[in-house]
Amino acid sequence: MLETVEINPKSGEAEFSIIWMHGLGADGYDFASIVPQLKIPDSLGVRFIFPHAPIRPITFAGGERMRAWFDLKGLNADAASGDEKGVKESEKLIIELIENEIARGIPSQNIILAGFSQGGAMTLYTGLRYPKPLAGMLVLSGFLLFASKLPTEKNSANDKTPILMLHGSEDNMVPIVWAKSSYKNLKDLGLNITWQDYPMPHSVCDKEIQDIATWLQKVLDR
Repeated sequence: MLETVEINPKSGEAEFSIIWMHGLGADGYDFASIVPQLKIPDSLGVRFIFPHAPIRPITFAGGERMRAWFDLKGLNADAASGDEKGVKESEKLIIELIENEIARGIPSQNIILAGFSQGGAMTLYTGLRYPKPLAGMLVLSGFLLFASKLPTEKNSANDKTPILMLHGSEDNMVPIVWAKSSYKNLKDLGLNITWQDYPMPHSVCDKEIQDIATWLQKVLDR
């Protein structure tokens, strides 16, 4: 199983789990610092899990080895979706984390998948194919992998699961037109998805964090 950074409720047992995947070249610590900014009431009993992706060579970086959920061959949709083997391997690792939370007493419908960039891509890939209902999917500066395969590969268990897709209008790593195309594909499939963009590059901004906090509390406090 993947090594993780875990942040548990300050008091009481965990009732929800948020599994949050980092982006290319980062690690599980990358988003751990965001937890206090979300100001989620401790009474909700939320456990945050930030896994470290496997280390692998990245073609786009000249073969340099770094933490990544799959190989990145270039900055376009076809190149980013080229490593189906790596994507499927990471899907299995993320499912292991989900199943481990279920074994710890957290039902699947109390588990949120979240991720930034590659992590956001894996959130969609894994969540939409997962055979049990999830609480939600949060996609930051991410994109849809293998869009043409999704209609036949997705599982109906998460057709109504709320999805929040957030993106920067000045993103030069995952262009907003690429992300909006992903959003349209998901919307056209009738999925429960919401979109919001911000005047920022491939990063996270304060207003986005506020919107994430609002969305998470709505999903968790139901």
